[in-house]
Amino acid sequence: MLSSVSPGSGMDGTMVNKDRCLAWRIGGPQGSGVLRMAQIFARACARGGREIYSRREYHSNITGRHSYFDVCVGSRPLFSHRESPRLLVCLDAETLARHAESVEAPGAILYADSDGDVALDALRLLDTRLRDELNRRLDTDDLPRATSGLLERAARRGIRLHPLPLRAWRARLKSEAGNRKAAQRVLNTLAVAASGRLLGLPEADLQAAVAGAFAHKPDVIDLNRAAVGLAYREFAATASPVTLPPGCDRPERLLLGGHEAVALGKLAAGLGLQTYYPISPASDESAFLEAHASVPLADGNRGGPLVLQVEDELAAVNMAAGGALTGARCATATSGPGLSLMTEGLGWAGMNEVPLVITHYQRGGPSTGMPTRTDQGDLQFVIHGGHGEFPRMVIASGDVSDAFDDALRAFDYAERYQLPVIHLLDRALTGCLQTVPRFDPSRHTIRRSKPWPGTADAGSAERFRLTGDGISPRPLPGRPGQQFWTTGVEHGIEGRVSEDPVVREQMMEKRARKLETAAREIPEREKLAVFGDPDAPLTAVTWGSTTGALREVLHDFPALRVLQLRLLWPFPDAELIERLADTDTLVVVENNYSGQLADLIAAHTGHRADHRILKYSGRPISAEALLPALQAIANGKGEARMVLRNPFE
Repeated sequence: MLSSVSPGSGMDGTMVNKDRCLAWRIGGPQGSGVLRMAQIFARACARGGREIYSRREYHSNITGRHSYFDVCVGSRPLFSHRESPRLLVCLDAETLARHAESVEAPGAILYADSDGDVALDALRLLDTRLRDELNRRLDTDDLPRATSGLLERAARRGIRLHPLPLRAWRARLKSEAGNRKAAQRVLNTLAVAASGRLLGLPEADLQAAVAGAFAHKPDVIDLNRAAVGLAYREFAATASPVTLPPGCDRPERLLLGGHEAVALGKLAAGLGLQTYYPISPASDESAFLEAHASVPLADGNRGGPLVLQVEDELAAVNMAAGGALTGARCATATSGPGLSLMTEGLGWAGMNEVPLVITHYQRGGPSTGMPTRTDQGDLQFVIHGGHGEFPRMVIASGDVSDAFDDALRAFDYAERYQLPVIHLLDRALTGCLQTVPRFDPSRHTIRRSKPWPGTADAGSAERFRLTGDGISPRPLPGRPGQQFWTTGVEHGIEGRVSEDPVVREQMMEKRARKLETAAREIPEREKLAVFGDPDAPLTAVTWGSTTGALREVLHDFPALRVLQLRLLWPFPDAELIERLADTDTLVVVENNYSGQLADLIAAHTGHRADHRILKYSGRPISAEALLPALQAIANGKGEARMVLRNPFE
């Protein structure tokens, strides 16, 4: 049985506590500065000691189509976005059309006065399905099929409307600015500054965030700071229905996204080579590395890893594997279509026991799918992808802090067990901004296993020597006494080609023992994390960025135990069996269609999920949507398969 669950009130009428955080949304056409403005707003709020969690939604084209950015601001750590904003900042009429229905009361909408009465049929990029639904609602209320009708519907729900004279303000700036052409591009800054004024955000914090965002362009700084000042002077909104949560004194925090945390973790791990072929959303990490990998050295020069863009994905994985053979710490980063092309090289690395890290950023599939939308549909693929059987490890990050730690841990596992490690993230995590405690690399140790003990006058090395734990001594090519062969076919202990049936069995069994050793040695705290009430009768199991939504739900639904799986292969069956032994109801929450983790749990532990809560629209799961689903389950009204839907995302 399938049921659909939309965000909103739960079975008992409760909702996620709106007063705990402010949900702010800005939208406009791609290329209009939506991303930059959202980052400025988030950093301005964070300057006051507030916590941030944000998400970005955008089309896969370059410019023109609609883009929006949510920023949640709170006084405590935040782990999930909200689907219903309390304050909506519109940079065009299409944003009004798409999001006015989502604004929660008491809330507010800021929009250009020129966009207050635009026919929906004139919005040529508005999806037909959405236009038809909006027209139906407007016809029901006998309102015009225009943004004016949607604004009237919002006002009836208690939403405060704030038309802004953005063009008049811009004209004033143009007359005062020396660069009249540049002044054309400050509408977004004016709108964001007006929202800051409405919320009570100190002007100094917003001015500082503007200066930081445009630090490389002094003339642009001056113009945007002038825009902030003008909006704060001219926008005299009173009795605001929404205000910022108070800031708190706390240790230094970082505000960054998942891909930035991964890149910093790789640098802390001593990354030597990163290869990549451009693909969304993985390219953001490599671009960040290219911009930040060069560091000052003691001799006055600069150094750091080589970050190399190559001709295709197969070249990327093979080049990284070749670098890892030399003893360098090497990685590549890709997304679903790229990993599909890399599987031949992945198998080669598994056959030759190469300590290689592959950072995999999941996006909507199959095929090209939805390049800029999120998904968790690659779990079974990364575990089993490739022909034949060879060991690999799979770990998954749940938030930005996890992303840093797991990037370091991936190199540790690769080095210790001499195999490929796939580090799984999803687009929701890479596209977010989150405040997190300052990273501490000293908590991690990367251990090289079994360096080759041979002498300089020895002959060829037994690179694939049979051992009880499956891990052979590791010679490095080019050194005396450490000669061995690496091929793409089965081999004996020196790497020489062999199709002998006994040798084949020995090598398959030796490689398989690596995972047995890893499963035995890795502590439970690295395999899974537990949140909430350890004795709760209702247990929710999840992985990746959906963990954050469940952690947020705990504030409103405390009778819940959340298990986050961080090590997904080798599957932590023994630990999970013990954890699930006393649960009355098992719920698995995933951002995919079929419930791939639920299938793994059933196969490896015998525990079948009582309920699967799924979402596969390409948008991430929020606590706001999860709460009513979990309440329905607790009240005995939940279906076995529950799909979270929101037609206005």
